[in-house]
Amino acid sequence: MTHETESQEVQKFGFWAYLMTDCVLFASLFATYAVLHNNTFGGPSGHDLFSMPYVLGETFILLVSSYTSGLAMLAVHKQAKNQALAWLGTTFVLGATFLIMELHEFSSLIHDGHSFRTNGFLSSYFTLVGTHGLHITFGLIWMAVLMVQVFKKGLPPKTTSRLTLLNMFWHFLDVIWIFIFTLVYLMAAR
Repeated sequence: MTHETESQEVQKFGFWAYLMTDCVLFASLFATYAVLHNNTFGGPSGHDLFSMPYVLGETFILLVSSYTSGLAMLAVHKQAKNQALAWLGTTFVLGATFLIMELHEFSSLIHDGHSFRTNGFLSSYFTLVGTHGLHITFGLIWMAVLMVQVFKKGLPPKTTSRLTLLNMFWHFLDVIWIFIFTLVYLMAAR
């Protein structure tokens, strides 16, 4: 095994360890939400506040971004630089659209007087969904930086390795969103 291959394997292992710590973080946020989701103190619940068509749109956009991220990686492995950039750009636009929709949802709730200070339910909701949004923001910044690297340097092994880690991270965020969609939004709709 070459030094570069060994370094990439160590990097992958370290990234998996990071993802596991993120799983623990989100598990604790899900547990907090599960405890507090009924603590509305007579105020509105998720059933009263969430628009399912809107959230379904958000979910569809994020899931499509996961698909385009996978297509980007297929292009990366074929060393198709322009195709990889096109799919990464599409993934970026979809991810940014998702984030804008999430921020719009937060803004609308706050504008209507339903902030994280209103009650335990909204506090746990904003914390859980906001933490996911921060991860999406970080992923978009990382994606933009890698797109510049691909544009300037092509697809050498180091960049390909970084793109692989980004792809893992992006799919991880989609899995977390599926849990959020199910436990926060679908449970509130029933």
